[in-house]
Amino acid sequence: MTANVAVETTPEIPLWNDPSHPVSARVDALIGAMTLQEKIAQLYGVWVGASANGGEVAPHQHDMEEAVDLDALLPSGLGQLTRPFGTAPVDPALGALSLLRTQTRITSANRFGIPAVAHEECLAGFAAWGATAYPVPLSWGATFDPDVIRRMAAAIGRDMRAVGVHQGLAPVLDVVRDARWGRVEETIGEDPYLVGTIGTAYVQGLESAGIVATLKHFVGYSASRAGRNLAPSSVGPRERADVLLPPFEMAIREGGARSVMHAYTDIDGVPAAADETLLTGLLRDTWGFDGTVVADYFGIAFLKTLHGVAGDFADAAGAALEAGVDIELPTVKTFGAPLAEAVAEGRVPEALIDRALRRVLAQKAELGLLDPDWSPVPPAFDGADLDDPEALRGKIDLDGPENRELAREIAEKAVVLLSNDGTLPLGRPRRIALVGPNATEPSAVLGCYSFPQHVGVKYPDIPVGIELPDLRASLTAEFPDAEITVVRGTGVDDGDLSGIAEAVDTARDADIVVVALGDRAGLFGRGTSGEGCDAESLALPGAQQRLLDALLDSGTPVVTVLLAGRPYALGRAVEDSAAIVQSFFPGVAGTRAIAGVLSGRTNPSGRLPVSVPRTPGSQPTTYLGAPLAQASEVSNIDPTPAFGFGHGLTYTTFAWSDLTVDAEEAPTDGEFTASLTVRNTGERTGTEVVQLYLHDPVASVVQPVRRLVGYTRLDLEPGEERRVRVTVPADVASFTGRDGHRIVEPGDLELRLATSSTDTRLTATVTLTGPVRVVDHTRRFHAEFSVE
Repeated sequence: MTANVAVETTPEIPLWNDPSHPVSARVDALIGAMTLQEKIAQLYGVWVGASANGGEVAPHQHDMEEAVDLDALLPSGLGQLTRPFGTAPVDPALGALSLLRTQTRITSANRFGIPAVAHEECLAGFAAWGATAYPVPLSWGATFDPDVIRRMAAAIGRDMRAVGVHQGLAPVLDVVRDARWGRVEETIGEDPYLVGTIGTAYVQGLESAGIVATLKHFVGYSASRAGRNLAPSSVGPRERADVLLPPFEMAIREGGARSVMHAYTDIDGVPAAADETLLTGLLRDTWGFDGTVVADYFGIAFLKTLHGVAGDFADAAGAALEAGVDIELPTVKTFGAPLAEAVAEGRVPEALIDRALRRVLAQKAELGLLDPDWSPVPPAFDGADLDDPEALRGKIDLDGPENRELAREIAEKAVVLLSNDGTLPLGRPRRIALVGPNATEPSAVLGCYSFPQHVGVKYPDIPVGIELPDLRASLTAEFPDAEITVVRGTGVDDGDLSGIAEAVDTARDADIVVVALGDRAGLFGRGTSGEGCDAESLALPGAQQRLLDALLDSGTPVVTVLLAGRPYALGRAVEDSAAIVQSFFPGVAGTRAIAGVLSGRTNPSGRLPVSVPRTPGSQPTTYLGAPLAQASEVSNIDPTPAFGFGHGLTYTTFAWSDLTVDAEEAPTDGEFTASLTVRNTGERTGTEVVQLYLHDPVASVVQPVRRLVGYTRLDLEPGEERRVRVTVPADVASFTGRDGHRIVEPGDLELRLATSSTDTRLTATVTLTGPVRVVDHTRRFHAEFSVE
């Protein structure tokens, strides 16, 4: 315990409440005044649900937790409130009033008047009833546009902050290693540089609104064996260092993230929640992270119940604290009575509690929660009459026009045109056959962490709270003169074949077939995509491939539309579809964005953040494969994708030319500068995404054949040309060497300027000279683009 802090203060304001003093002094003074129980109380949350009538929150019951007695807990204080808005459908204004009243109760009950940090999910928008459902992170990756994701995150953060929320559990920075994993939709893609740049932009946006961004899942969750959720991860030290960790490095150093959530999984027998070398040695001592580490829900208890590395909950608590976990979420289990007893018995040093508490209180001080003028009244209630709850109902709009316009922009930028034989854009078709399980399903645009799919499905009698036009409605609006006939054909995953004959008959009578296939997002087996909804193979779920093949035999051109959470193998449709349009759960404006691409109102500009496989059983594979991962004569399995990472077509054409390099040699601490000309040779405005891949032909350890090190979006009018300049620091060629250090080696490199990982347009060979150079997390991350 800290005592006798020699800092002057006034008798009216305790030191810890006085913002004129350094945060460290305030925190030390507060810790020195607290009892053990008061300290521990700041290190856990309680899962609650806001009251539908504006009253105080009520503890949420979950099958993995015991009942919580708030009356017994609150006199000691409370660290966090878990998901007051994201537990049940509640009008946002009444939810904010409920949170306000609860914070008043919390501060009144503990002798230091410390409020709780309220956290929420915000993976595809603020996970609250009536809030805008934005595209899922896989669609963020498809935009190749960090700026629009930064603006989206800032809008999400403003909505959260307006109703009294302090922390958001996003973004997910897991790099896809096996597309069968159910949580692929929550990721940004299969490339660490894309994940890092888009994820960092999200962090910057959320933090700009005053919300603590929480990076997850640190680290290795996405590398689980066989793509199974919460399975062991088979990851070597170089894969961890060069593929899985860079997005976290970038988001901490450039994004300013203030929180990290540990992963559920173990790597080589060490669970992340008990990995001191990861959570303290790397994260804090090496990278300099000074924020809070929070537990993934129930993750500390899992050290006992799932991992078997703790004999009881007290051991689990001690192991997590020693590793560097600061806060137990979602509710008190191991950090409550078991931890207090362990300290009393000498099994856990109180110094570990003080260490975690110092970080927790410092963050509360930074949020203003220790200031004497802190108020539980959130910005949305400025000037409102809080004594009349019913008068507040409907007064807070979390799905306003600006949000929806931003959702539209992202959805449109994220639609990927995979193939097109000239059928698209459709023009003015007279008869459209709209077929498939996602043709008339409004929720087909939503991911599993959207509020309607995550929570709302448990309350079928309550309206969804946001406008979700299905694809039929959007096509009807887009093609008002067309006769649109809708046939289901089959379900997403029911295997029903009875409607396929009717679908084929309808197709034969139409000018064009639009078949809407894909996923249903859900949790733990309730869907075909989402947490706990892993796939045995990447074949389309249910009988959807049977339906698709039958339609391809109808004789009418088929446009295949995917509303999905992962990429799927499409069989003969890759060659036989008139066109293929891929969309990854595109949110509230998703079907309008798809309709706009079909009509030509929108020129598609999305690029694949994950490869689309050619066959359903070729997993796990990503484009980041070494030479041995490529097709060869010694294996009958060809992992070559149908459409590679970064691929995407438009309705115009571009010519790339005149590649120059300022100097073909540079030292291992130097840089190269290359320039090229891109010209729009088509008849309409379009967007080209210039992607830079690095190929290292000879290295001391095996390298991927190619890896992305930079990209830029380029909007060009018909006939317009621009000179694109890219500066490539030697640091981006770094990798983890045999001794575990990140190095830049001398030797030849290829700079491949490409439209995708499978379509290189221009190549420059350059040479790094000089000694092997060791670099670390302060290295330069980016190849910098400029346009002249």
